[in-house]
Amino acid sequence: MERTLQAIYNFVIDGNRKAVSEQVANALVDQIPADQVLNEALIGAMTEVGIRFQNGEYYVPEMLASARAMQGGLDILKPHLTTESIRAKGRIVIGTVKGDLHDIGKNLVSMMLEGAGFDVIDLGVDVSPERFVAAAKESKAQLIGLSALLTTTMPNMKSTIETFVEHGMRESVRIIVGGAPVTEAYARDIGADGYASDATRAVNLSKLLMEKEVLT
Repeated sequence: MERTLQAIYNFVIDGNRKAVSEQVANALVDQIPADQVLNEALIGAMTEVGIRFQNGEYYVPEMLASARAMQGGLDILKPHLTTESIRAKGRIVIGTVKGDLHDIGKNLVSMMLEGAGFDVIDLGVDVSPERFVAAAKESKAQLIGLSALLTTTMPNMKSTIETFVEHGMRESVRIIVGGAPVTEAYARDIGADGYASDATRAVNLSKLLMEKEVLT
C-alpha cells in the first residue's frame, strides 16, 4: 500500500499523468481506500508542488504538468469518492469574467483547488455577472473566484460583485479575484474579500476563507 501511494505521489510531482492514472487504478484494484489515495497521494503531492512553486523550485509549466497529472488520477477516483461520501473542503464557483476569453491561469487555479480537495464549479470564460450569481445560488457555493487577464475586462469583476449585492447574496459568499493586471489594491477598491497573484496563493486564500467561514 505504502509503495503504491508513494508512487502516485512521486508521479504527480513529476507531472506524469499516464503513470498517475495507472497507479490510481491499481490502488483501487488493491482496495486501497479512495480517501487515502486522495489525501495522502494526490492532495499531498499537490501541496508539495505548491511549496516548491513558492520556493522558486517550480515554475508555471511544472505546476501545470503536476496539476494535469493529479487531474488524471482524480478522474478515476471521483466515482469512488462519491460512494464513500468524502466531504469537500469547500465549494467554489470560478470563471473568467464577461468579455475575457483567457483561461490558462484560471484553469490552473481550478485544477489546484480541486487537487486541494475543493469542489470546483468551473464556468469557463466570458462569464456574465448573472451567470456567476445563478451558479452560486444553485450550487450553494461558499466561494467565488473571478479571473481577468485584460485591463478592459477588470471592471466586470466589480460589476459581478455588485450583482451579488443586488441579489442579496453578497454576505453569503466570499469573493476572491486574480489575473495578471489585477492588484491587491484593486481587489480592496471593488470590495472583494481577497486577492491571489498565483494559483498556490489562491488555494491558500481559499482555505483561509473557509476556515473563517467555519469559525464564524
